[in-house]
Amino acid sequence: MAKSAEVKLAVFGRAGVGKSALVVRFLTRRFIWEYDPTLESTYQHQATIDDETVSMEILDTAGQEDGAQREGHIRWGEGFVLVYDITDRGSFEDVLPLKNVLDEIKKPKPATVVLVGNKADLGHSRQVSAEEGRRLAAQLACGFYECSACTGQGRIAELFLELGREVRRRRLAQGKARRRSSTTQVKQALNKMLTKISS
Repeated sequence: MAKSAEVKLAVFGRAGVGKSALVVRFLTRRFIWEYDPTLESTYQHQATIDDETVSMEILDTAGQEDGAQREGHIRWGEGFVLVYDITDRGSFEDVLPLKNVLDEIKKPKPATVVLVGNKADLGHSRQVSAEEGRRLAAQLACGFYECSACTGQGRIAELFLELGREVRRRRLAQGKARRRSSTTQVKQALNKMLTKISS
């Protein structure tokens, strides 16, 4: 399969926000109640994005990585799902500092992310409003989804596919920019040669 048809996505967020549940819900349309919060897993998934088959590799991080481990995950990933729990304000407050770390490591381009408020089925215990989520997503210039891995409500499949689409779109734009700059360099070299020849 062509390299451009692969997408590497990493799911980040505080332990217990439902990262594994979201990934499993996307891949199997099922909810599994118990997870080992210390495990990280990588899943392979074939998806169709814009009429093309894309191989998605999804890294479900443990949420308890040390700095070096986290940096390795960020360098590996091309797109990032930033998950918080709508019933846990602290998990929401973790998002902005995490995005800053992503951007620092992914320089010079900002990281490609989507923001996800999980556990929407627990609205009676809500600590973060949907409006706050939308405002933060606007600040981060990214898509926003509120969903429930438990019940399947919200557009869970769409958030992964949309992130994959954005990663591919940025990759194509970078490839075109690279080709343009190498074409410009060739033209400049030819002009220098021609100038030397004619003088």
